[in-house]
Amino acid sequence: MMLGHSWPQAMANAETVMAAAEILAEPEVVFTALVTDEVERWWGSTDTYRMTGWTADLRVGGRWSVIVRTADGSRLPAGGAFVEIETPRRIVQTRRYDWDHPTLGRHETMVAYLLEPTAAGTRLTICHGGFAGFPDAAAEHAEGWARVLGWLQRYFGEGRRAA
Repeated sequence: MMLGHSWPQAMANAETVMAAAEILAEPEVVFTALVTDEVERWWGSTDTYRMTGWTADLRVGGRWSVIVRTADGSRLPAGGAFVEIETPRRIVQTRRYDWDHPTLGRHETMVAYLLEPTAAGTRLTICHGGFAGFPDAAAEHAEGWARVLGWLQRYFGEGRRAA
């Protein structure tokens, strides 16, 4: 595997989703893309959903929220709170859909982002836990995180640099 050409990888067991990818940007830049309204510029696609109305109080205990706008025009709110913030290496936040998600309902989960500097930029690892009792949601979110990491790679130029 050549540096900077790793496709997103994701897997799930009954309780936890793990996903990782190499991003061609420094950890500080990737960190900002994950926790500011910059998410609205890269997280989503016209045929799936887009993130809109992002707000975040970036401190431990601070809240974040977003509106997921689906391809059919539905507006689905989600949000949570920041549990740990270690700029630019680690973010841990709760996550909950404020609507009846088909496989997860309104069950709260926990997302941890780990950003590690690499020669090519950043290795971003996502650990999304709290799926005990929701195995279908875990499998679905593994697919979702692989897609999200692909969007993030493309946002930072992976598509232009790939062979």
